[in-house]
Amino acid sequence: MLYTLLQLIILFFVIFDPLLSFVVFFGATADMSPQEKRKTAVLAVSVALGISLLCLIFGAGLLKLFNTNINDFKIAGGIILGILGIQMSLGQAGSERVMGTKKSAKAIASLIATPLLTGPASITAIIISVHDYGRLLTAIAILIVLLITLTIFLQAPRITRFTGETALQVVSTLMGLITLSWGIMFVKEGLGV
Repeated sequence: MLYTLLQLIILFFVIFDPLLSFVVFFGATADMSPQEKRKTAVLAVSVALGISLLCLIFGAGLLKLFNTNINDFKIAGGIILGILGIQMSLGQAGSERVMGTKKSAKAIASLIATPLLTGPASITAIIISVHDYGRLLTAIAILIVLLITLTIFLQAPRITRFTGETALQVVSTLMGLITLSWGIMFVKEGLGV
């Protein structure tokens, strides 16, 4: 069980990609006061948690509602994960959308919450993980990843002093490759290969 939980934490860490979101968060909140930055961080992670919980509780019901099954969803989700992985590897995973918006705490938080933290890939992974590993393990893994994400956001000034944006981009690129490989795995599982 502990090994499965660790696998799920790694999966959600890669798919939620708090490091990419951190780069966006840092750039988008550069002109904000420390209180506004803190408010934006808490709001972004809270919205991401809310979306995750909705998918955790109602995800399987959504499959029934739309008359599809888990294998079809694995294939569709695998394709989305593959596209996201390619974009992340090429440094194109959505940061330009956030940077082009007005810089209010709510606008930045909502765009970081979704699609960056909980986009289609995350939603897919949550539904599949609940099916394969159960709600409890999936919920614990999501909670741990979102707590790590909040900590990273709240420590933004310290982190960038030590790492620099280039190092963060390198890590995001590597995570893109891992995301791509998870996408391929989901497609293979959906096809029964």
